[in-house]
Amino acid sequence: MSPSDESGERRHKIEEDFRREVLRRKDRRIKGRQGKERSVFFGLGMFGLVGWSVAIPTLAGLALGVWADSRWSTPYSWTLMGLILGVLLGCWNAWFWVKREMDRE
Repeated sequence: MSPSDESGERRHKIEEDFRREVLRRKDRRIKGRQGKERSVFFGLGMFGLVGWSVAIPTLAGLALGVWADSRWSTPYSWTLMGLILGVLLGCWNAWFWVKREMDRE
């Protein structure tokens, strides 16, 4: 048997193992989804997660802005900038968590 035949057989075995693994994972995912309905508590938990993911950075940005306004006198409102930055960061954080949960499905 020549070396090229051996490498071809090895490659074929690797491809076959890969196909089996993909099919096994697909079957496992399908079996996991069958008969599983999301409960009300899952929805409430996700709602709470998204809410806190936005609320905490918003309040932190607001507090940081109020502190900066009391510390430095500038024509710009650090409170408003902190609030906007906190909301943006919180929305990005919530998007991350929701996307992560959707990818699990």
